[in-house]
Amino acid sequence: MTTRPDRGGDQPPRPPAVETSVPPIPEQPGAERTPDLPGAAWPATGDVPPTVLEPAVEDGPAPKPDRAQYGVCAFLALVGGLIIVDATTRIGHAISTADPIGPKPVPILLGVLLIIVAVIYAVDVARGGTGEPEAGEDVDLSSPIDWRTVLLLIGAFLVNAVLIDPLGWVISGTILFWGSAFALGNRHYVRNLLIAVALSLVTFYTFAIGLGVNLPAGVLQGIL
Repeated sequence: MTTRPDRGGDQPPRPPAVETSVPPIPEQPGAERTPDLPGAAWPATGDVPPTVLEPAVEDGPAPKPDRAQYGVCAFLALVGGLIIVDATTRIGHAISTADPIGPKPVPILLGVLLIIVAVIYAVDVARGGTGEPEAGEDVDLSSPIDWRTVLLLIGAFLVNAVLIDPLGWVISGTILFWGSAFALGNRHYVRNLLIAVALSLVTFYTFAIGLGVNLPAGVLQGIL
Protein backbone atom coordinates (compact mmCIF):
# COMPACT_ATOMS: atom_id res chain seq x y z
CA MET A 1 0.00 0.00 0.00
CA THR A 2 1.13 3.51 -0.75
CA THR A 3 0.86 6.45 1.65
CA ARG A 4 -1.01 9.46 0.36
CA PRO A 5 0.67 12.85 1.01
CA ASP A 6 -2.49 14.37 2.58
CA ARG A 7 -2.69 11.61 5.20
CA GLY A 8 0.87 12.06 6.36
CA GLY A 9 3.87 10.02 5.67
CA ASP A 10 6.48 10.11 3.01
CA GLN A 11 5.79 9.70 -0.63
CA PRO A 12 6.87 6.33 -1.93
CA PRO A 13 9.93 6.36 -4.12
CA ARG A 14 9.39 6.27 -7.90
CA PRO A 15 11.28 4.00 -10.20
CA PRO A 16 14.13 5.71 -11.98
CA ALA A 17 13.28 6.95 -15.46
CA VAL A 18 14.82 5.07 -18.32
CA GLU A 19 16.78 7.41 -20.46
CA THR A 20 16.57 6.71 -24.16
CA SER A 21 19.31 8.16 -26.24
CA VAL A 22 19.39 8.43 -30.01
CA PRO A 23 22.71 7.38 -31.49
CA PRO A 24 24.40 10.30 -33.16
CA ILE A 25 24.45 10.35 -36.93
CA PRO A 26 28.00 10.07 -38.13
CA GLU A 27 29.14 13.14 -39.93
CA GLN A 28 30.16 12.72 -43.53
CA PRO A 29 33.18 14.56 -44.83
CA GLY A 30 32.24 17.76 -46.51
CA ALA A 31 28.74 17.83 -45.00
CA GLU A 32 27.45 20.74 -42.97
CA ARG A 33 24.62 20.68 -40.46
CA THR A 34 22.05 23.36 -40.67
CA PRO A 35 20.99 24.90 -37.37
CA ASP A 36 17.28 24.96 -38.26
CA LEU A 37 17.14 21.28 -39.18
CA PRO A 38 19.17 19.33 -36.66
CA GLY A 39 20.44 16.02 -37.83
CA ALA A 40 19.91 16.84 -41.52
CA ALA A 41 23.11 16.98 -43.45
CA TRP A 42 23.38 18.85 -46.68
CA PRO A 43 26.27 18.20 -49.01
CA ALA A 44 28.84 20.87 -49.33
CA THR A 45 29.00 22.90 -52.45
CA GLY A 46 32.19 21.12 -53.45
CA ASP A 47 30.40 17.76 -53.52
CA VAL A 48 27.52 18.89 -55.73
CA PRO A 49 28.16 17.88 -59.32
CA PRO A 50 28.13 20.81 -61.69
CA THR A 51 25.00 21.37 -63.73
CA VAL A 52 25.16 19.63 -67.06
CA LEU A 53 24.78 22.28 -69.66
CA GLU A 54 24.28 21.85 -73.38
CA PRO A 55 27.54 22.06 -75.29
CA ALA A 56 28.05 25.41 -76.80
CA VAL A 57 27.80 25.42 -80.55
CA GLU A 58 30.82 27.10 -81.95
CA ASP A 59 30.21 29.11 -85.03
CA GLY A 60 32.68 27.76 -87.53
CA PRO A 61 33.56 29.28 -90.85
CA ALA A 62 30.73 29.57 -93.32
CA PRO A 63 30.66 26.69 -95.84
CA LYS A 64 32.18 27.56 -99.17
CA PRO A 65 29.91 27.21 -102.19
CA ASP A 66 30.52 24.23 -104.41
CA ARG A 67 31.60 25.93 -107.62
CA ALA A 68 31.05 22.75 -109.62
CA GLN A 69 27.31 23.16 -109.09
CA TYR A 70 27.41 26.39 -111.06
CA GLY A 71 28.10 24.26 -114.12
CA VAL A 72 24.77 22.49 -113.59
CA CYS A 73 23.05 25.87 -113.24
CA ALA A 74 24.66 27.09 -116.46
CA PHE A 75 23.66 23.90 -118.27
CA LEU A 76 20.01 24.25 -117.20
CA ALA A 77 19.94 27.91 -118.22
CA LEU A 78 21.57 27.06 -121.58
CA VAL A 79 19.05 24.31 -122.32
CA GLY A 80 16.17 26.61 -121.36
CA GLY A 81 17.50 29.36 -123.62
CA LEU A 82 17.95 26.98 -126.57
CA ILE A 83 14.40 25.69 -126.16
CA ILE A 84 13.03 29.24 -126.17
CA VAL A 85 15.09 30.22 -129.22
CA ASP A 86 14.04 27.07 -131.08
CA ALA A 87 10.38 27.64 -130.22
CA THR A 88 10.41 31.25 -131.35
CA THR A 89 12.42 30.83 -134.58
CA ARG A 90 11.79 27.36 -135.97
CA ILE A 91 8.31 26.40 -134.86
CA GLY A 92 5.65 27.79 -137.15
CA HIS A 93 2.45 29.61 -136.29
CA ALA A 94 0.12 26.78 -137.27
CA ILE A 95 -3.16 27.32 -135.43
CA SER A 96 -6.29 25.32 -136.08
CA THR A 97 -9.68 25.02 -134.50
CA ALA A 98 -8.58 21.82 -132.80
CA ASP A 99 -5.48 23.52 -131.35
CA PRO A 100 -6.11 27.27 -130.90
CA ILE A 101 -3.00 27.75 -128.77
CA GLY A 102 -0.47 26.41 -131.24
CA PRO A 103 2.82 24.56 -130.73
CA LYS A 104 4.85 27.49 -129.37
CA PRO A 105 3.61 28.14 -125.79
CA VAL A 106 4.51 24.75 -124.31
CA PRO A 107 8.24 24.74 -125.24
CA ILE A 108 8.53 28.42 -124.31
CA LEU A 109 7.00 27.66 -120.92
CA LEU A 110 9.41 24.76 -120.41
CA GLY A 111 12.37 26.95 -121.33
CA VAL A 112 11.31 29.68 -118.92
CA LEU A 113 10.84 27.15 -116.11
CA LEU A 114 14.33 25.73 -116.74
CA ILE A 115 15.85 29.21 -116.50
CA ILE A 116 13.94 29.91 -113.26
CA VAL A 117 15.16 26.62 -111.78
CA ALA A 118 18.73 27.48 -112.81
CA VAL A 119 18.53 30.89 -111.09
CA ILE A 120 17.06 29.44 -107.88
CA TYR A 121 19.68 26.70 -107.88
CA ALA A 122 22.49 29.23 -108.35
CA VAL A 123 21.22 31.35 -105.44
CA ASP A 124 21.05 28.28 -103.21
CA VAL A 125 24.62 27.29 -104.14
CA ALA A 126 25.85 30.84 -103.45
CA ARG A 127 24.30 30.69 -99.98
CA GLY A 128 26.21 27.49 -99.18
CA GLY A 129 23.60 24.90 -100.07
CA THR A 130 25.03 21.50 -100.94
CA GLY A 131 23.38 18.28 -101.98
CA GLU A 132 23.50 15.34 -99.62
CA PRO A 133 25.54 12.41 -100.94
CA GLU A 134 23.49 9.39 -101.80
CA ALA A 135 23.88 6.66 -99.21
CA GLY A 136 23.11 3.08 -100.18
CA GLU A 137 22.96 0.03 -97.96
CA ASP A 138 25.22 -2.15 -100.09
CA VAL A 139 27.16 0.56 -101.92
CA ASP A 140 30.80 1.11 -101.10
CA LEU A 141 31.58 4.61 -102.30
CA SER A 142 35.30 3.97 -101.97
CA SER A 143 35.31 0.96 -104.32
CA PRO A 144 36.71 1.51 -107.83
CA ILE A 145 34.59 1.49 -110.97
CA ASP A 146 33.96 -1.91 -112.52
CA TRP A 147 35.12 -1.00 -115.99
CA ARG A 148 34.59 -4.53 -117.30
CA THR A 149 30.86 -4.34 -116.61
CA VAL A 150 30.65 -0.82 -118.04
CA LEU A 151 32.44 -1.80 -121.25
CA LEU A 152 30.30 -4.92 -121.70
CA LEU A 153 27.11 -2.86 -121.37
CA ILE A 154 28.40 -0.29 -123.86
CA GLY A 155 29.28 -3.11 -126.24
CA ALA A 156 25.78 -4.61 -125.97
CA PHE A 157 24.19 -1.24 -126.85
CA LEU A 158 26.59 -0.68 -129.76
CA VAL A 159 25.87 -4.14 -131.20
CA ASN A 160 22.14 -3.43 -130.94
CA ALA A 161 22.56 -0.08 -132.73
CA VAL A 162 24.58 -1.68 -135.57
CA LEU A 163 22.38 -4.75 -136.08
CA ILE A 164 18.90 -3.29 -135.59
CA ASP A 165 18.45 -2.35 -139.27
CA PRO A 166 19.87 -5.43 -141.04
CA LEU A 167 18.69 -8.07 -138.56
CA GLY A 168 15.65 -6.35 -137.08
CA TRP A 169 14.69 -5.38 -133.55
CA VAL A 170 13.74 -8.86 -132.40
CA ILE A 171 17.23 -10.25 -133.02
CA SER A 172 19.18 -7.15 -132.01
CA GLY A 173 16.95 -6.64 -128.96
CA THR A 174 17.55 -10.24 -127.93
CA ILE A 175 21.30 -9.65 -128.13
CA LEU A 176 20.88 -6.42 -126.13
CA PHE A 177 18.87 -8.02 -123.31
CA TRP A 178 20.98 -11.17 -123.16
CA GLY A 179 24.25 -9.20 -123.27
CA SER A 180 23.10 -6.83 -120.52
CA ALA A 181 22.23 -9.74 -118.24
CA PHE A 182 25.63 -11.32 -118.96
CA ALA A 183 27.45 -8.04 -118.26
CA LEU A 184 25.67 -7.71 -114.92
CA GLY A 185 26.84 -11.14 -113.82
CA ASN A 186 23.91 -13.45 -114.61
CA ARG A 187 25.16 -16.78 -115.94
CA HIS A 188 21.86 -18.58 -116.65
CA TYR A 189 22.47 -18.53 -120.39
CA VAL A 190 19.48 -20.55 -121.66
CA ARG A 191 16.96 -18.92 -119.33
CA ASN A 192 18.28 -15.46 -120.12
CA LEU A 193 18.02 -16.21 -123.86
CA LEU A 194 14.36 -17.21 -123.55
CA ILE A 195 13.56 -14.12 -121.48
CA ALA A 196 15.41 -11.89 -123.97
CA VAL A 197 13.43 -13.31 -126.93
CA ALA A 198 10.16 -12.82 -125.04
CA LEU A 199 11.01 -9.22 -124.16
CA SER A 200 11.99 -8.44 -127.75
CA LEU A 201 8.73 -9.84 -129.13
CA VAL A 202 6.63 -8.05 -126.48
CA THR A 203 8.27 -4.68 -127.14
CA PHE A 204 8.03 -5.19 -130.93
CA TYR A 205 4.29 -5.78 -130.87
CA THR A 206 3.69 -3.17 -128.15
CA PHE A 207 5.22 -0.46 -130.30
CA ALA A 208 3.53 -1.72 -133.47
CA ILE A 209 0.03 -2.25 -132.07
CA GLY A 210 -0.16 0.02 -129.05
CA LEU A 211 1.81 3.04 -130.28
CA GLY A 212 1.63 2.61 -134.04
CA VAL A 213 5.44 2.66 -134.37
CA ASN A 214 6.88 -0.07 -136.56
CA LEU A 215 10.26 -1.23 -135.34
CA PRO A 216 12.62 -2.70 -137.96
CA ALA A 217 11.76 -6.31 -138.70
CA GLY A 218 14.98 -7.01 -140.66
CA VAL A 219 15.42 -10.59 -141.81
CA LEU A 220 12.14 -11.51 -140.11
CA GLN A 221 10.11 -9.26 -142.40
CA GLY A 222 6.96 -11.11 -143.39
CA ILE A 223 7.23 -13.54 -140.49
CA LEU A 224 6.39 -11.18 -137.63
